[in-house]
Amino acid sequence: MIITRNYKFRLYPTILQQNKLQNNISVCRWVYNRFVKIAQNNFVSRNDLNYFLTELKQSEPWLYNYHSKMLQMVSTQLGGSQKSLIELDKKGHKVGSLKFARYEEYRTFTYNQSGYKLEQHGNTDLLWLSKIGFIEIRKHREPIGKIKQVSISRSKSGKWYAIATCEINTATDTKTINFEKSIGIDVGIKNFVYDSQGYSTTNPLNLKKLLKPLARVQRKVSRRQKGSKNRKKALRFYQRIHEKIACRRRDFHHKLSSKYAKDNDIVFVERLAKLNMVKNHKFARNIMDSGWGTFCKMLEYKCKMLVEVPARNTTINCSRCGNAVPKNLAVRIHNCDKCGLVLDRDHNASLNILQNGLYIIGMNNKLPQELREVTPVKISERLMKQEDTTHTFSSKFTTLLRGF
Repeated sequence: MIITRNYKFRLYPTILQQNKLQNNISVCRWVYNRFVKIAQNNFVSRNDLNYFLTELKQSEPWLYNYHSKMLQMVSTQLGGSQKSLIELDKKGHKVGSLKFARYEEYRTFTYNQSGYKLEQHGNTDLLWLSKIGFIEIRKHREPIGKIKQVSISRSKSGKWYAIATCEINTATDTKTINFEKSIGIDVGIKNFVYDSQGYSTTNPLNLKKLLKPLARVQRKVSRRQKGSKNRKKALRFYQRIHEKIACRRRDFHHKLSSKYAKDNDIVFVERLAKLNMVKNHKFARNIMDSGWGTFCKMLEYKCKMLVEVPARNTTINCSRCGNAVPKNLAVRIHNCDKCGLVLDRDHNASLNILQNGLYIIGMNNKLPQELREVTPVKISERLMKQEDTTHTFSSKFTTLLRGF
């Protein structure tokens, strides 16, 4: 089985190399806009675009100064854009025609199959690109597999990155899934994650922490004259703050998802209607800042198995007896008047998510019997022991408070 994996490395080009890289991006954007001009009204295949590129080189000889594969990947990019528009149109979406690429929107070019190599000169790792030369690269880990292409991109804040696409041959061995290593996860705003084992992780809310400097920079941008150099400088600071927020959020998601994927075979999460939840303007900013969807996508490719569970009544129902205990957002403790279970509302929800997920797997037979190491019955017994321990602790704590 062959899988594709991308490795992203930071580049540290000199000023002269930055000018060359930016010049390559400008050339690719110019070729892209020429392709868009002939493909706006009707569909043009990738082969036809390559024929047009050959004629374009004859009329514009300066294009021979740039790597041929880099220019051919522009036709591949445009062909993919045309196919995407056709697919969206078939699904009933309202689509328009291809748009010309602006200067700030086009920030990447690709070397495919040839024109690149990674070398080490002394203690310095270098990336060699055809027509450009050697560029210092921070190769923090060794790429696995054969490198098929290298994409060079520039972030909005001006940082340069190299994305190496590798093909990896993986063994087709079937991995057994241990039901005992299963966990339910409830995501939220106050606690980003509260799992069925009773552990919670506080939500960092990175945007909220940098909201004041972000608002300050936004006011500076609004005071600058459009098109001026001072406005471009202010925009650069504004983009750096947004990039810092995104990097912190991505780092938090990667570390937390790796922890749960390493310790558990099956992870159960809620199936949330996030687009409906952000309609509540009191919580919309914190919901978008949390990034629940990105976290679940990371869990999906890191875990052996990820199961989405319907979120209906996971907070209301009691995880022990199933009794409905209605509560608003201000009530943070689940107190069942039928069985006497007292625990955090998010912990109760994570236990319900785990139970519902195991019921879905057992009912739909999604996992073959030969892949199971522990039956769902043993999991239910473990849940009952966990709930009994939590209830005993809550009763002792309540008695202690009454003594005071």
